[in-house]
Amino acid sequence: MILQASVSSAETAYARLNPEVQAWIRDQGWKTLHPLQVQAIDAILGGCGDLLITAPTAAGKTEAAFLPVVTAVADQQRTGFAVLYVSPLKALINDQARRLSPLCERLGLTLVPWHGDAGRGAKTRAFADPSGMALITPESLEALLVRRPEDAKRLMSRLSFIVIDELHALMSGPRGLHLASLLKRIDAWSTAPARRIGLSATIGDLARAAVWLRPTAPSSVTLVQGDTSATEVMLKVMGYLDAAPAESRETKAVGRPMASHPRIVDHLFQTLRGSSNLVFAQTRREVESIAGSLRTRSVRAYVPNEFFAHHGSLSKEIRSEVEDRLRQNSLPTTVVCTQTLELGIDIGSVSAVAQVGAPRSISSLRQRLGRAGRRGSPAILRLYIREPVIDHCSDFRDRLRPNTVRAVASVRLLQARFAEPAPVSDALATALLHQILSVITERSGATPRTIFNLLAGPGPFEDIGREDLVDLLNAAIQSPGKLIEVAADGSLMLGEGGEAIVSRRDFFAMFQSDLEWRVLSGQVPLGTIPLSNPVAKGTLILFAGRHWIVEAVDTRSRILQVAPHQGGAAPQFDAGAAEDLHDRLLEEMRAVYSSDDIPEYLDTQAQHFLSEARRAFSLYGLAETRVIVSNGGVHLFPWRGSGACHVFAATLRKEQVKAQAHDLAISTADASLDQIAAALDRIRCYGTTDLEDSCLWSDNFANAKYDRLIPRPLLHRLWMRRNRQAITAVPAIAADLLESLAT
Repeated sequence: MILQASVSSAETAYARLNPEVQAWIRDQGWKTLHPLQVQAIDAILGGCGDLLITAPTAAGKTEAAFLPVVTAVADQQRTGFAVLYVSPLKALINDQARRLSPLCERLGLTLVPWHGDAGRGAKTRAFADPSGMALITPESLEALLVRRPEDAKRLMSRLSFIVIDELHALMSGPRGLHLASLLKRIDAWSTAPARRIGLSATIGDLARAAVWLRPTAPSSVTLVQGDTSATEVMLKVMGYLDAAPAESRETKAVGRPMASHPRIVDHLFQTLRGSSNLVFAQTRREVESIAGSLRTRSVRAYVPNEFFAHHGSLSKEIRSEVEDRLRQNSLPTTVVCTQTLELGIDIGSVSAVAQVGAPRSISSLRQRLGRAGRRGSPAILRLYIREPVIDHCSDFRDRLRPNTVRAVASVRLLQARFAEPAPVSDALATALLHQILSVITERSGATPRTIFNLLAGPGPFEDIGREDLVDLLNAAIQSPGKLIEVAADGSLMLGEGGEAIVSRRDFFAMFQSDLEWRVLSGQVPLGTIPLSNPVAKGTLILFAGRHWIVEAVDTRSRILQVAPHQGGAAPQFDAGAAEDLHDRLLEEMRAVYSSDDIPEYLDTQAQHFLSEARRAFSLYGLAETRVIVSNGGVHLFPWRGSGACHVFAATLRKEQVKAQAHDLAISTADASLDQIAAALDRIRCYGTTDLEDSCLWSDNFANAKYDRLIPRPLLHRLWMRRNRQAITAVPAIAADLLESLAT
């Protein structure tokens, strides 16, 4: 159970703060404390447990946490840091350091930004005389534990608080497993476990967040929740028909802009020019294409450029310039970005948020929408939806206009305040091997019992049993590369292969690092592009929203020297996996198809798309059936999310039916209705053994960084546990599909 914080008056809460903190508040011109801040002050200064602070973007979460935190530690005498702030982004650390420095200076608290791009001076002083607060990324925290374990203990064994910002972003994926393990390791050698404070604007499952924050005692986590009343939103969904017939799905997958792109760019230019905005695109390539086209529009109109690109492959210098320009708010600035500006970096107030493409995640949409509508103004959201021209070759997916329907379903769920829970990571085995190597390095050797006691149990590896650990350790010991060796006393040491892995610079990160070209204009770093891009002297590229010509190629150092030019296409960035669709979103899409309302926020073209979608839904009989025959194939509609559909498709393949899951359905090939009915009849009778065996047919086991070093049977067991809910639903899905087929 998550407890609700008690609430005192603003005056009482203010009186509990350090006098210097009170003076800082007065200097800000605040007339009173917000209810969120009052609750946090009560919970932190009046209690002893952990906190989860959740409130919309720009609601004052940082101040709610740190006003009482710095009050609590201001007069403490200790050797070591008092507060550890963990952030997923270096830019967010720099931003928070800028915001918190004046407050910490008043209290005499040292503030140390600690990441790869931070200056060495503050870190050197912290090693000599550690105190105050460190602001760090999970990767830099790992590097500290591996490279300087004794210093890490000295710096962090007496922490009072660990503040985790953008908790929703750090709960999921490999970084979530990584950070949770690091926090557990810090607790293991601390004099007393530090109190944990999680901050987030978007949490889909509060109970699960409490479990992540304190796995051993989630009921002790206090919820401090900001105002959840509805924010006024001005919304428009605009439809664009591609000028050419539908492209192949393979062509779309690599990110080539569709034919409607110029008209979307025209609308963005006409609507956003003169104000500050964020435009979210689905890929880095699309960011470059849109930003470059908007810059070209500015040149042709003989007006100053206001449009800039922002994504993870751009250099930190370019990203910082764009962020500073937004924050200063002295010039109109529209930034085309991926999820890089989705998190809580302070960029000031923007007039509107736009998204090119239908949302796939309601949590992400909520986070993006929170960037607009600050300081009492409504939030403006524009969604640009593209659908292909329908001709005699079009398949059922194009006719059902899924992008438009998904946009409408997303808006409905946004209105219902739904948010997806953090997904379970598929990198459990990789994260476990990574942490085993890290623990062995930190401790200069460790016994299997020590490793199990330290890593297993409540927390990120609670699904790991002794058998799993034994299998993994044996594989590491017996591996050709000798990841681990057994010492004479039975302790485990790094082998030659393990030392090679740990010594790599990219060991500290749980995500894979791709080989890349570094792009330089003179001595100015622009960023990186994947090495897979074919380049040569004279190649024209679009990068950082500008056009360049490659003047020199240094293959040994992997450096491209570029100069401004008039033309060029965006490079091909390595495509990541599409974000999974949640069961609830597919359920709502089906409800949209079955409804007859025409939302007023749809423009004329989007309304036409929605009407076409419902006509096709009716024509295919999908209100009554879950099985259709179209374009020579049989297509099954479980109306479930990506996870369940991929598991069911794997089960069909085990039954010798060629099947592939996509966003709307599961499509089969080279199978008759009778063959599919027979397969469904067998699947609906599956027991536990059959289900476990069917999942052996999945080819989705080895995707994470070190999975190639993990025994396949262990990957399979962990995959089974991760997908337990989807697996147990297989017989029921088969029964529903079979019943639909029979009618």
